[in-house]
Amino acid sequence: MSMSLRLLRDRIPGASTVLMLVVMLLLIAAVTEALGSTVLSRFAIRMFIDMTLVLGLQMFMGNSNILWFPHVGFMGIGAYASVIFSMSPLQKILSLPELYPFLADVNLPFLPALLAGALVAAAVAAVIGLPLMRLSDFPAVIAGFAMLIVIHAVLTHWEALTNGPQTLFGVERRTYVMNSAIWACVFVAVAYWFKESKSGLQLRASRDDLVSTSSIGVNIVAVRWFALVLSAFAAGIAGGLFAHFITSFSPKAFFLRETFIILAMLVIGGPATVTGAVLGTVIVTIVYQTLRWVENTLNIEQVFAQPIAGLTDITLAVMLIGMLILRPAGIFERREIGWQALRALWPWTGADAAPEPAADPQVVRKAAETKQRR
Repeated sequence: MSMSLRLLRDRIPGASTVLMLVVMLLLIAAVTEALGSTVLSRFAIRMFIDMTLVLGLQMFMGNSNILWFPHVGFMGIGAYASVIFSMSPLQKILSLPELYPFLADVNLPFLPALLAGALVAAAVAAVIGLPLMRLSDFPAVIAGFAMLIVIHAVLTHWEALTNGPQTLFGVERRTYVMNSAIWACVFVAVAYWFKESKSGLQLRASRDDLVSTSSIGVNIVAVRWFALVLSAFAAGIAGGLFAHFITSFSPKAFFLRETFIILAMLVIGGPATVTGAVLGTVIVTIVYQTLRWVENTLNIEQVFAQPIAGLTDITLAVMLIGMLILRPAGIFERREIGWQALRALWPWTGADAAPEPAADPQVVRKAAETKQRR
């Protein structure tokens, strides 16, 4: 291993994990751009958007072990807010005729509008999520699901901001392969930084033993609240990217179906690791899009007398059930990919690493005798 790689490994813990994941995502984006396929580009963009969303969910749910349903609701808030900030005044007259006057003339460039929409989502999460951070286990899950229902109802009926249950149209497309991939890479780094930060370690400690963590002075509500706000910000970014990719949408896009898909991505990959969030998104996207193509092809060719419906969702549900039975912690349970995985592929990268010394049998025996006497 070269001196520069060794210094990077020693000085920046987890650098190899972030580097390997980012390189993989950029390679996927570069290959997609090189092939020039419109269909493949749409699949890749949606995968990167979902990955940003799943990484945001991992920051809260993966580190706190609280099943969290409202995440897609914050995505919807970010989507509508970013569109309001970026849409031209003339288009707002057509798409949002009842929009409040103080918002009618707001017209920001895409990046400031995207960030502003994410900040709105984070602010909403900070306000309505704080009381819920005192809950754990089943009460937290039920309260979170209730929050998703509330957010969906507000998005559906606040016609001045969302056009109600009708489709919001006239959004300019600003999301492409490279900028969606860059945002996914950014949140790979943010999710890993948070996981290894002081707040992330405290949140994981509360996940493993809530009583002990509270007894040593950790403010559980505060660390959960910080993770929730950061998670909602990521969801807001994903929502803004989605809105400026799909260009027309309704509140139905941010409800139970999307919630199920995002949870499946995280659970199958492994909620406790950033690697699991990334690779779970890739795996589920490939399976999901392939099954959709098969289902559509069978219906177009009229292979069966009756159209096939629900094949994709049923298969994804069976995958999720099978994973929960056979490997409840996901594909990547606790360990991230990193230098160890690199050594397994290329042994020369670890040639200079000293082997771990074996335990002295006499020391082990004496320790066992001392423990028995006590």
